[in-house]
Amino acid sequence: MGRGELTDRAWAAIEPLLPVSGRGRRWRDHRQVINAILWKLRTGAPWRDLPERYGPWKTAHERLRTWTADGTWQRILDRVIVKDDSVGELEWIVSVDSSVVRAHQHAAGARKKGGCAARVGALAVDGEGLGRSRGGLTTKIHLAVDGRGLPMRILITPGQAGDNPQLLPLLDGIRVARVGPGHPRVRPDAVIADKAYSHKSTRQALRTRRIAFTCPERTDQIAHRAALGSRGGRPPAFDTERYKQRNVVERCFNRLKQFRGLATRYAKRAAYYQAELTIAAIILWLR
Repeated sequence: MGRGELTDRAWAAIEPLLPVSGRGRRWRDHRQVINAILWKLRTGAPWRDLPERYGPWKTAHERLRTWTADGTWQRILDRVIVKDDSVGELEWIVSVDSSVVRAHQHAAGARKKGGCAARVGALAVDGEGLGRSRGGLTTKIHLAVDGRGLPMRILITPGQAGDNPQLLPLLDGIRVARVGPGHPRVRPDAVIADKAYSHKSTRQALRTRRIAFTCPERTDQIAHRAALGSRGGRPPAFDTERYKQRNVVERCFNRLKQFRGLATRYAKRAAYYQAELTIAAIILWLR
């Protein structure tokens, strides 16, 4: 086993979740191909520089594309996510935040129309998650993590997109399988976020879902409420001790960006970059 490759324990966890070979020629060994993809993410090198021990680079790229199209990576992540109940009935807290990554010049051509196979075109989305922010083409990663700083849901948008509109979609995508029978758990006990998510509609939506929301108010919102006097109402509740736990999402971003292929976006298609982030999230859980 080389550096950054799947351990025996990690492989034993995901092997039953992988598709089996269908009719026709057998697929190349799944473990070898996944290790090839991990090498690409860890180094950020071009596919053509893939070492010979991982087999043909086209095979690894095709497997990445196939399992992205059929949702295999997301299904694996949903299965490896578990809630930490090691110390009795713990409060399930989710922290959210975003981070901007710069797109490499190789990804800049993704927004051009045409010039791709039909199978690739089926994965295309408007704008391909690329936008102008901070002086160049960027992509913004929206992340939700649990109390241990492990990723539970990842979304990407163009770099100039706001944070607050992605909060509810992040929460809607969380699925935590129960130990016994029953539907997956989808509603955390509390959500922690920074000032970028401070919005009246967001607080109301989480209140309707019976989710405690710990988020400081922006200065302009405080001033507006003060200007209204008694009509401004009371300030929202804010748990200072709970807010101290928000740093776990920042630490998760640091761990994700240790994969050089994620710290800079090289993938042209948004679907591929989303899949690469999902693969990295799976590895963090399996560690």
